[in-house]
Formats: sequence, structure tokens, C-alpha cells
Amino acid sequence: MATANNNLSDYDINSIPDASKMVFGIVVSEWNDNITNGLLKGAYTTLLKHGATEENITVKYVPGAFELPLGAQTFFEKTNVDAVICLGSVIQGETKHFDFVCEGTALGIKDVALKYNKPAIFGVLTDGTQQQAIDRSGGKHGNKGDEAALTAIKMVAFQKNL
Repeated sequence: MATANNNLSDYDINSIPDASKMVFGIVVSEWNDNITNGLLKGAYTTLLKHGATEENITVKYVPGAFELPLGAQTFFEKTNVDAVICLGSVIQGETKHFDFVCEGTALGIKDVALKYNKPAIFGVLTDGTQQQAIDRSGGKHGNKGDEAALTAIKMVAFQKNL
């Protein structure tokens, strides 16, 4: 397990670019909202911590993780965001549904990023248990929402500075 002994929220604060002139969309899955609300809190707080303003952060909700790619695409089509952070949580069940949702979501988010040549960030937990999701959405392993926000900031800076 990659995060077994790691806190996702540990990073060198000096290595993060200033986000004060960046515009972000955050699209959040309503499914498993006890997890995704924690991811949102982490992402939003991290963006603000690195200079983003509340006016430059728009949060919208979609029903589930599978709808995140369309949510990101809609952000790029209808707004002037620099990046979209996609936040969701898919927890393994007894059927193959988990596999289809995870694969479709991951490929969809990647496809949106490439189609619009803008960062669409995969902040989706794909855990085997509810406890693993709790541990990664503000628990003992930090918050994947923090990591997604940091990735968005770094990718926007990468594109602007190239």
C-alpha cells in the first residue's frame, strides 16, 4: 500500500507556486459525501493557503464519480478556469461495478485534460474499505484533496511558465 506510512498532506511549502492569479473549478461527487466533503475541505483550504482567492474558486457537485469527467468538461466549456480538480470516492463492493466506475472516471478525466489542454486533476479515492477512504480524506494519511489542489497549482504554473 503506497500510503501505508505516508501522510499525503506532508510537503515542502516553499516548493508551491503562488496561486493568487489562478482560477480553479472544483467538481465534487455527491456519492460518499462523508468522504468527498473532507476532500473538498482539504482542496479548498490548500488553494487558499497558497494564495488563491475565494472569488477564483468555484465548487459544483455531480451525482457520482462517473460524472466527474463531464463536470470538468463543462467547467472548461462554460467558464474561464485554469484547472479543474475532480474529487470523488469509490469504495470496493462485491461486484465489478467498482472496476468500471474507477476506469471510466480515470480515463474520462484524462481525456478531458487532453481535449482542453488544461489540468483536470484526478482527486478520486479508489479504496477497498470505508476506513481507507476516511484515512485519506482528512484522517491518518492526510487528505488527498490537499494533494489534488497542490497538483492543480503546480500544473497551472507549469503551463503558464513554459
